[in-house]
Amino acid sequence: MPNLSQPSQISQFCNTPQALTIAGSDSGGGAGIQADLKTFQMRKVFGTSVITAVTAQNSLGVFDIHAVPLKTVEAQLKAIADDFQISAFKIGMLGNAETIIGVASMLKKLDFRQLVLDPVMVAKGGAALLESEAIYALREYLLPLAMVITPNLPEAKALTGVEIIDDQTASLAAHILQEQGVKNVVIKGGHLAHSQSAVCRDWVFTPEAQFVLDSPRYSTRHTHGTGCTFSACLTAELAKGKAVSSAVKIAKDFITQAIAQPLNIGQGHGPTNHWAYQEEI
Repeated sequence: MPNLSQPSQISQFCNTPQALTIAGSDSGGGAGIQADLKTFQMRKVFGTSVITAVTAQNSLGVFDIHAVPLKTVEAQLKAIADDFQISAFKIGMLGNAETIIGVASMLKKLDFRQLVLDPVMVAKGGAALLESEAIYALREYLLPLAMVITPNLPEAKALTGVEIIDDQTASLAAHILQEQGVKNVVIKGGHLAHSQSAVCRDWVFTPEAQFVLDSPRYSTRHTHGTGCTFSACLTAELAKGKAVSSAVKIAKDFITQAIAQPLNIGQGHGPTNHWAYQEEI
């Protein structure tokens, strides 16, 4: 009978899906590390984290950002790699080119699989979360490592130069991103300016298929952390062994319910409802 008191033997017999989020901390709890870990928990995946920045923010805005030193980010990554079996991981806010390049370099040495890249650039209230010179570094160093990228419309435009207004321009932007090295592209269309549209459309491009995911558009200001939550749910499903197409559909349903059943917390852009989605896991 194996001696389960030894840590290496314990991890050998563990079959609990484990995921990682590399992102900034949101003191308001609606986005970033906090949103990711809540989402992992709701999807029955054990969550670990690497914090890249500490922010002072709430539903009204971002008031301060402190970047975590790269050596501390790298130490966190090593600590996770030494003791956990990460089946899928996501990257959110990295903040600057130094951190992007350092994280990308270290990831090439680690046994982490299935990277979901959420190219966080601007907070819901408008504060910049990614320095402009870092966008080049993200394209150059992280896109080739990503299994899936999940930009919203402004982020997709910043990465490709394409203003997305319809299915054709979405396809063009996705093609550019795929040429840069990422295999699967999910473009989130929540920012599309169709005032009369009752539908929120996302575009999904994989090597095997291209399709759209439509959901009702809800009139609510409580949408803080939608991108983080969507990509975290996608990551959790990949960690459980789901294919990209299936994982994206679950993530779409998850965030739709999180928006549709608001918690009405905060005076500004409040958080989404991370426990609204009740599908059998």
